Amino acid sequence: KRCNDFGAGGVCVAIGELADGLAVDLDKVTKKYDGLDGTELAISESQERMAVVLDKKDVETFIAEAEKENLEATAVAIVTESPRLTMTWRGDKIVDLSREFLNTNGVTQLSSAYITAPKAEDCYRKACPAVLKDMPADKALEENMARLEVCSQIGLSERFDASIGAATVIMPFGGKNQLTPQEAMAAKIPLEKGETDDATAMSYGFIPGVSRWSPFHGSAYAVVESLSKLLAIGANPLTARLTFQEYFERLKDVPERWGKPAAALLGAMEAQLKLGIPSIGGKDSMSGTFETIDVPPTLVSFAVAMTKASKTVSAEFKNVGSKVIYVPVPENKETLMPDWDKLIAMYKAVYKLFDEGKVLSASVVKEGGAAASVCKACFGNGYGFKFTNKLTNDELFAPLSGSLVLELADGAELDNSVVSYDLGTVTNDGKVTVNGAAVDVNTLIEKWTAPLEKVFPTKAECPEIAVDIPLFTQRNTSSPAIKTAKPTVFIPVFPGTNCEVDSARAFEKAGANVELLIVKNLTSAHIEETIKAMEKIISKSQMIMFPGGFSGGDEPDGSGKFIATTFRNPRIANAVNEMLKNRDGLMLGICNGFQALIKLGLVPYGEIRELKPTDPTLTFNTIGRHISHMAYTRVTSVKSPWFASVNAGDVFAIPVSHGEGRFMADEATVKMLAENGQIATQYVDLNGNPSADITYNVNGSVCAIEGITSPDGRILGKMGHSERKGDSLYKNVPFAKDQLIFESGVKYFK
Repeated sequence: KRCNDFGAGGVCVAIGELADGLAVDLDKVTKKYDGLDGTELAISESQERMAVVLDKKDVETFIAEAEKENLEATAVAIVTESPRLTMTWRGDKIVDLSREFLNTNGVTQLSSAYITAPKAEDCYRKACPAVLKDMPADKALEENMARLEVCSQIGLSERFDASIGAATVIMPFGGKNQLTPQEAMAAKIPLEKGETDDATAMSYGFIPGVSRWSPFHGSAYAVVESLSKLLAIGANPLTARLTFQEYFERLKDVPERWGKPAAALLGAMEAQLKLGIPSIGGKDSMSGTFETIDVPPTLVSFAVAMTKASKTVSAEFKNVGSKVIYVPVPENKETLMPDWDKLIAMYKAVYKLFDEGKVLSASVVKEGGAAASVCKACFGNGYGFKFTNKLTNDELFAPLSGSLVLELADGAELDNSVVSYDLGTVTNDGKVTVNGAAVDVNTLIEKWTAPLEKVFPTKAECPEIAVDIPLFTQRNTSSPAIKTAKPTVFIPVFPGTNCEVDSARAFEKAGANVELLIVKNLTSAHIEETIKAMEKIISKSQMIMFPGGFSGGDEPDGSGKFIATTFRNPRIANAVNEMLKNRDGLMLGICNGFQALIKLGLVPYGEIRELKPTDPTLTFNTIGRHISHMAYTRVTSVKSPWFASVNAGDVFAIPVSHGEGRFMADEATVKMLAENGQIATQYVDLNGNPSADITYNVNGSVCAIEGITSPDGRILGKMGHSERKGDSLYKNVPFAKDQLIFESGVKYFK
């Protein structure tokens, strides 16, 4: 009926929001460790819990269904007629609060607010930053990219999995160099079966400097910026819905302080009313003060809209010679607010260009101004840009948020009723030329990436490639003794596994029958039940796949140990051995699954065995953090049946997402693997050559090795998520994306 998480305020808040009256028995609340008293149970936070309100007759069914998913579910409270929240612990009532009190959060309901009028001459949005004001344009171009408000956040972004779910339409950074930040997220609607072109687009808008100057203008332009970003990827901003995140200083009882959130909410409301776009939710906090330090007035606008994956546009420049135009947000000169009617007309006219396929790339002006938008659009593919006219530093660097920079297809023109300016032309000289002076794009990239490098690193040492690994073109043409048109693949789902649905979809689309089994380990009976079910499924399967994720939370001390420990159970090990040896079966492990295969010895040895300290292993990335990226990999060997549909030397862009993907082996082992054709795939540069550069060898693997096989090739382990594939995915990164691994596995049995 209703549910909530325990993420903010623990049991008291989470349950207190669900009904007018509740009686909570804290002794029934499950916990990770003993020793918590009643107060700690009531207020402790945990993102691993959900509170759910159920009809009394559904409780037992719900608990049973949760158990099937290896989830604990416990009845801890009942809804009462009395409008009070009560909590008991060890027989004592320790909380007894009225619903009326909870509704107020214990604060005064009436306060005075005084909104201070902003000074037009101080408008942050229209002025060049003071540090750049008197610089020559070319020097200012460099310094602008190094500003904290503008600089790269790649090292932070790559800590988050951008390709999970096999639905990502554009990666966060695009172009062959994967350096151009994108304006919004686009992801296809998740489906367990079938295909769709429908996608959701999500963006945000907020510039602290504008809100410091005027919370009213800042929130209105936050809405505009979020909508312009949707438009920049090809979504219709006028169909969007909004949600707001608010964060303000502690308000105390000072009218001027209360005036800041009041002004911000009024500005956001005006934007909604004038554009006819509602906000459907939000979250606020009024506690952003530490001693004498206050957060800036903050209202972040998030915008969501439906779009089509096939029509999604990315931000990096596409073609040399393309014309680039600048489309400003129409402004009311008296109020310095958007001219709302003209903005709607602008959105409609620009969206028409997108809908007709006449926009090649687009970005939105924000901190750094139009100059920063142009520079970042150059980075992805290493292009240059020549500004057409002589421009002032205000015109180049003012953060005129929400304005658009559009790269147009040949012959495309924006409706002349909409104000726009020719900004310049995309060039192939690798330089940004402004006011007659040129700055090398690589210099700009260095300036842009340097400020946060020590905080969120992007560079690390990689081992030199000590062994030359030639392409292995000899295929293993053996086939199973018993063929089947629709082989069965067993995919165990361990606690922490998160790629089983993507993997099952890939196999089913290729023509396989998939058997998923949720591994249950809450009790010893569950473990025995799971072992028995595994043994039975493996006995009738032709393939086993270990999917990616974080089995057992990657604990203790390393990834894949939970899977490996389970499969060392004698009954499971015997079933696996029988499938491999007697039925000529196949095994596949991707990411966390590769880690499990290598811990079991299945790669590179082809059997479950005890490992020696000198055996190959996978360990933490040299960069010291999780990496989410599109890795360029080549097929080095086609010995494996899994690569029956591609050729040695073929290069693909494959999503990677891991913290422990660095392949380690001594030189003698690498040579042995190479000679036997067991090095399946390697990380390569843009020319298809194995690389010792962290830009391409993303985890620092020895000899840039991404995947290896068993001696006969029938067992494959690899880090790249080949299962994360589909139409219109990762459109802003070059190279083919589908290695046809799953199709090849199915074909092997036909």
